[in-house]
Amino acid sequence: MAHPILESAFPNLFDKRIREVQENVWEDLTKTESFLDQLYRVIKSDSAVEEFAAVGAVPDIPEFNGVLQSLPVYPGYYNKIEPKEFGAKLMWERKFIDDKKFPVMMADAEGLFTSAFRVREKYAAKGFNNAFSAAFTFLTSEEGVSWCSTAHTTKSGAATTTGFGNSGTSALDKTSVAATYLLMRRFKNDIGERISINPDLLIVPDTLGDKADEIVGTPAGLYSAEGTINVQKGRFKVIRYRLLDDTSTKNWFMADSRMLKRVNLFIDRIKPETDTDIDKNTLMTMVSIYFRLGCGPISWQCLYGQQVS
Repeated sequence: MAHPILESAFPNLFDKRIREVQENVWEDLTKTESFLDQLYRVIKSDSAVEEFAAVGAVPDIPEFNGVLQSLPVYPGYYNKIEPKEFGAKLMWERKFIDDKKFPVMMADAEGLFTSAFRVREKYAAKGFNNAFSAAFTFLTSEEGVSWCSTAHTTKSGAATTTGFGNSGTSALDKTSVAATYLLMRRFKNDIGERISINPDLLIVPDTLGDKADEIVGTPAGLYSAEGTINVQKGRFKVIRYRLLDDTSTKNWFMADSRMLKRVNLFIDRIKPETDTDIDKNTLMTMVSIYFRLGCGPISWQCLYGQQVS
């Protein structure tokens, strides 16, 4: 549906008695506070779909009994990320451009780029806001469970009783941070072997930011007798992710930042590009924008999510 920008809709822009017309007074949050590059590995793509496979670990070497035993290696799960298309345009009436008295609502692409950047950031945040749902936006996961889940499985048949759950319901406090840290350090691979996970990042909504900073920043004496040390001090970096508050002010995440950047992918299939055209019949100026993006995790062990009711 067309929504042309018409002179009749903005009479004040053509009135010289108006002292000032303000435009974009409030800078967009996502323009000043972006965490996409910290929480995703941004990759370029020249394909309609990007597919990812995995190969499992080699089991323990058994004692030699005169004959070398053949060891099994199992495949991992297949994942596919399919970028979606995004596009829109702005249309200006010819006399609107000719007659307006103030340097606002110019026939350029600045506003469209701001909108495109906002969309990218919203989808980046959506990856965490929807981490407890298996209804992915761009990702097709062979495993078929949510990013943060208590039901992760393997193709090797290894027992998943411990070391395979990365979802809980604990509210953020010093006890839950300590417990989650230990749970992550007990994560296992596809054959049930312990892996090297080093949680060093707390991702929290703005509402929990002060509490997170207090937990990891207080040197000593806050939770127990004076003179004791706070073992969490300096262990974690805190990201106050304001876009998380729009979905939940209670959910929070712990991550191994190095592995998060390796397996949580953001695909820039087509970066935002604009075009300007003038309709020969209506003389309307049209500025359009188009881009394609997709994102999603291809492994789960980098993150632990707490979904708090």
